[in-house]
Amino acid sequence: MKRTIIKIDEELCNGCSLCVDGCHEGALQMIDGKARMISDLYCDGLGACIGDCPVGAITLEMREAEPYDEIKVMDRISPNGEATVIAHLNHLIDHNQTEFVEQGIQYIIDKKLDVDLRKLKNYTSEEKETETPNKEEKMEIHAHNGGGCPGSRMMSFDRPEAATAAATSTATSIAQPSELRQWPVQLHLVNPQAPYFQNADVLMAADCVAFSMGNFHSKYLKGKGLAIACPKLDQGKEIYIDKLTAMIDHARINTLTVMVMEVPCCSGLLQMAKMASEKASRKVPVKALVVGLDGEIRSEEWM
Repeated sequence: MKRTIIKIDEELCNGCSLCVDGCHEGALQMIDGKARMISDLYCDGLGACIGDCPVGAITLEMREAEPYDEIKVMDRISPNGEATVIAHLNHLIDHNQTEFVEQGIQYIIDKKLDVDLRKLKNYTSEEKETETPNKEEKMEIHAHNGGGCPGSRMMSFDRPEAATAAATSTATSIAQPSELRQWPVQLHLVNPQAPYFQNADVLMAADCVAFSMGNFHSKYLKGKGLAIACPKLDQGKEIYIDKLTAMIDHARINTLTVMVMEVPCCSGLLQMAKMASEKASRKVPVKALVVGLDGEIRSEEWM
């Protein structure tokens, strides 16, 4: 089958092994000083290892590969103990892979593994308050709120009162017009050959970007076609790559600007833009901007 899977550039790989440690599924091993994929069927294609690589040697690609097999992954990692199994299932929960989570839990029950399922994120059961839960009972895993993923960690920001007051005063005295000039905006919904993409400068932004920046409309959206997406929660990312490729080849866009948050899971959007650019028959300039959680630009560069 054709699916998204990781690709390792062995020339860039410096042998640090961080990606191997970060791959809970056991798809990666250090061989001859380089990180290598040992089997397609162990790779879930979610790209958790990408954020661990300090030299950018890991990317996502669309190619023919064996289907991911949760049971074989559990066969492989369960001898490593409870901590590895829990880390693996929590990783799947972070990415809303409910079907695989349920398969993993059933595997634990069937094999009677010594794994405390109460350690899973958002675990609930009727026996939750007991000392040792009955593993045969019905369990629910609610995987929609991100649990302990670094990008979902709860934080609050204290804005200086003077700055807040000044912003409020300006906002009330001068209306800030929206620079949005199209609908829809979600990448799943847009037509890549719509008139507003034809020969246009296009901005592809992670869902959270606009909410983190006070000047998103006036400085970054103005004059551009827009598509928004979430690389962590959205399904069907292959469609995103195809749509971006169509914008480049058929709508003949002038430039593509990609804005993501600084959290690790957001880097997948940059990878999709890179894959679409490489897949397209014509080349366009692609700029990457990384936005901090405080709304400040952390980096800005042409890819």
